[in-house]
Amino acid sequence: MSRPLVVLGATGSIGRQTLDVAARLGIEVLALAARRGSADLVDLAAQWPDAQIVATAPTGEEREDMVSSLGDRAEFGAEVMEALAATPDSTVVNGIVGAAGLRASIVTLEAGNRLALANKESLVAGGPVVLAALARGGGTLLPVDSEHSALFQCLVGEGGAAVRRLILTASGGPFRGWAAGDLEEVSPQRALDHPTWEMGKRITIDSATLFNKGLEVIEAHYLFDMPYEQIDVVVHPQSIVHSIVEFIDGSLKAHIGEPDMRVPIQYALTYPDRASGALEEFDFAGRSLTFEPPDRKTFPALDLAYEAGRIGRSAPAVLNAADEVAVHAFLGGRLGFMGIPEVVERTLNQVPVVDLTTVDDVIEVDREARAVAHSLLGGAC
Repeated sequence: MSRPLVVLGATGSIGRQTLDVAARLGIEVLALAARRGSADLVDLAAQWPDAQIVATAPTGEEREDMVSSLGDRAEFGAEVMEALAATPDSTVVNGIVGAAGLRASIVTLEAGNRLALANKESLVAGGPVVLAALARGGGTLLPVDSEHSALFQCLVGEGGAAVRRLILTASGGPFRGWAAGDLEEVSPQRALDHPTWEMGKRITIDSATLFNKGLEVIEAHYLFDMPYEQIDVVVHPQSIVHSIVEFIDGSLKAHIGEPDMRVPIQYALTYPDRASGALEEFDFAGRSLTFEPPDRKTFPALDLAYEAGRIGRSAPAVLNAADEVAVHAFLGGRLGFMGIPEVVERTLNQVPVVDLTTVDDVIEVDREARAVAHSLLGGAC
């Protein structure tokens, strides 16, 4: 039986698809949280009249509108959101974008709850801190990213010693097959035209640079306690095979299905059980599946992520923060596409590597990395 839900980042893509799954399966929704008190959040409140509604950083006007529309149901501040994440025996879907999702992940796991994690930054920036919270609280960590959910499902019933390698699949993004010289002048609009997935702006640009796949490699390291030497990436433009596990006897398990995020979301909500889904039967006839190695020369971001992951400690947090700053600059027309990995590499070289034991440690490293990345961009924010 599925636990009641607390949905963080409720107005985003993951949040909305989670609510679609919850409505179809009849799962109780305890609370909805978003950063802004937007009309979208108020609309969701009307659809889920029994849920508490939280805006963590609304404008003054949004606060007034929420109180007017929702009365006592409207609550405000990150502290309220985190308190809801600690609601006993709940499943917390963390679809928050950015490092702001880290504290919520920690609180969820320390409370012994189930964390359905779609917030990459929690593990990339704060992997050691998250795993320590998991050990302290005895919660459950289930991945929502399609690739990591695929690996998780392939590993059910398997011992870690039986695994030869984990293979993450990548669509290749909109510039698969392009040469580095052709990428110098690409526009943000062109980079946002993803061939398979509809996602937020940052993750779409990260897909185009292959940074996203690099971040997923770091996530896989923490989720499955796997050395980086046993985590590979292969480009699979059809996005039908979501990831693969190869075992020491030469056998492989692949997770196959249509590219629809409701599938991994639902699995995280119902695990270890399965429920009827929203997709039709999969038709293999007429399908062609192709695979190719990633172009590491044209897309150096992937190897930067491997490098940061192997360094460990605070290096992945620096990687993540610098990338977010560089992507923002690219979207604003202040940095070329190929400048994104350059800014990240230079930031990695300038920020000292330290141990991470608390959320505050992660926040301080994040702050320092952002400051260095901004300085490399001439101080532009």
